[in-house]
Amino acid sequence: MCGIFGIVGRGASVDAQLLDQATQSLAHRGPDDSGTVIIREQGPETLEVGLGNRRLAILDLSPLGHQPMRDPETGNWIVYNGEIYNFREVRKKLEDDGVQFVSNSDTEVLLKAYARWKERCLEEFRGMFAFAIWDTQSRRLFLARDPMGVKPLYYCTSGQYFLFASETRALLRTGLVPCRLDRAGLFSYLSFGSAYDPITLIEGICALRPGHYLTWENGRAYEQMYWDLRPPLAEMRNGGKRTGSAERERLQTDLSTALDEAVRMQTVSDVPVGVFLSGGIDSSAVAGLLRRSGADVNTFSIVFREADYSEAEHSRAVAREFGTNHHEILVSQHDALEAIPSALRAMDQPTIDGLNTYLIARQTRAAGIKVALSGLGGDELFAGYSSFRDVPRMQRIARLCAAFPGILRDWAARLLGAVTPENDRNRKLAALAASGGIDPYVLSRTLFIPETRSSLLRKHNFEPASLALSDTLDHARGLDPINRVSYLESRCYMLNTLLRDADVMSMAHGLEMRVPLIDHVLARKLLALPGDWKLNGSTPKPLLVDAVQGALPERIVHRKKRGFTLPFEHWLRDELRPEVEHGLQSLAEGPLASVFDLSAVRTVWNNFGSGKTSWSRPWALYVLQKWCEVNSLQA
Repeated sequence: MCGIFGIVGRGASVDAQLLDQATQSLAHRGPDDSGTVIIREQGPETLEVGLGNRRLAILDLSPLGHQPMRDPETGNWIVYNGEIYNFREVRKKLEDDGVQFVSNSDTEVLLKAYARWKERCLEEFRGMFAFAIWDTQSRRLFLARDPMGVKPLYYCTSGQYFLFASETRALLRTGLVPCRLDRAGLFSYLSFGSAYDPITLIEGICALRPGHYLTWENGRAYEQMYWDLRPPLAEMRNGGKRTGSAERERLQTDLSTALDEAVRMQTVSDVPVGVFLSGGIDSSAVAGLLRRSGADVNTFSIVFREADYSEAEHSRAVAREFGTNHHEILVSQHDALEAIPSALRAMDQPTIDGLNTYLIARQTRAAGIKVALSGLGGDELFAGYSSFRDVPRMQRIARLCAAFPGILRDWAARLLGAVTPENDRNRKLAALAASGGIDPYVLSRTLFIPETRSSLLRKHNFEPASLALSDTLDHARGLDPINRVSYLESRCYMLNTLLRDADVMSMAHGLEMRVPLIDHVLARKLLALPGDWKLNGSTPKPLLVDAVQGALPERIVHRKKRGFTLPFEHWLRDELRPEVEHGLQSLAEGPLASVFDLSAVRTVWNNFGSGKTSWSRPWALYVLQKWCEVNSLQA
């Protein structure tokens, strides 16, 4: 696990000090080792390539795992962030083909695999990764990101230079990228609480999308998809009721094997491994499967003094059941307030989430753990959210509303607003009634509805950057209602909020966070199964519960669901209130003063105070303001 940076100068030199500064800005991601190299390529056009790496040593702790790494046979260079969990199997395949190795690192396996198979090497890897290879013979830069988007990778062009990095801040550190807020990114943030790939909140910087690779050659960059979460039609099994009992049993056994394999593979490490344990089904399943393999397990849980939010009782029960070495992290309002400045500095891009991960990652790393497994993704792939029931219902309502003229839809929306309490849910229902085309899933994940968004923004031309979202919606077409929601949750909320926060907040402490429930082989198997297998009236996430074969205590399976979140609703009315209130007031003098209508911002805060909107709305504006200040971003 590492932080990577690179720069290619086309007819322009690479400054060694710039390369070093950008690489050192990623030191938190890799505290164990550091390296840079400048490669000069002569030819019809002179090229200079700078590569930098900060290393968190997980596999092959010896100096043989040092990066940037060069392949002596081809002259190719690599910088790499991530873990290839099946690297031993890929290595064996290469060795059988006559390839020789000098280290025990997965980095060398990746480099040799590219030399043998070029971009087809991506078909061999099972893991999380973002890497760059300078192909000396082709004078080509090859970038790739893992199928599920666990590891981030950003890039931009500035004059004669092409740059890439694990974090946008490393690109800003070069001074080659203006610190300007991207308007499409801002629109996305206000819409969903984060900027959706490939756009970012920084003008000129793009995210390489998951399951894609990019080649830079002769001054031009080409992006290509190599994998999609949606299974090929030949693998799809629509109509679960038509599947025979023997076939269903075989498929469920296959799923159980894949889940067991995913957890086992993601324990590969030369350092101790822990588990984030909330006491819910997802993290408990990960801990149970890991314990069943015979491993000693360290579990870590956040607990609160506020009883309505604390899951201490449930996480303790799971820890006792599996006999783990359990650690509790007590978090108070004061702890959260104290952590906000450092958590905001850790944010590479702002989101409305992430502080919880920052706090648990800090304490886990302090306990001497360098690798932690999380149950992230269980809700998205095993149908744990209310959206799996709500969105199909909203879809039916939307189809009904679309049959009426616009004037009638507007009247119905106004009537709904007049006769129902003013809150976020009813605002969305009114927007659904009024809209002739908004997708119900998109509306379900909307932070500020269009009307509120328009009131917040001053008279600027903020056009939505809908291309990536439209592509995602297109790819979800043809899936049954449950699998459609699963695909969209995985490619929207999970990708752009949960995984992004998990990466930057864990790496802020030099902690590698792994997510076995979204292993891409397992994920595609799940999406190929009929959606109606994933919901029933008595057991939540029945496919996951069945797959762990009775390993979960009944009281965990059937307890009321609670997300892994901090009690912001309470805190923002208590100790956090002065800080957030002052932060929103400072919008008048801050970098966003020309963007936001301050009276509309005050309305958001007042609506929270009167119970008309949730904590996430004022918190989102506060985080955005503070993040722009920390990163000196201008509108």
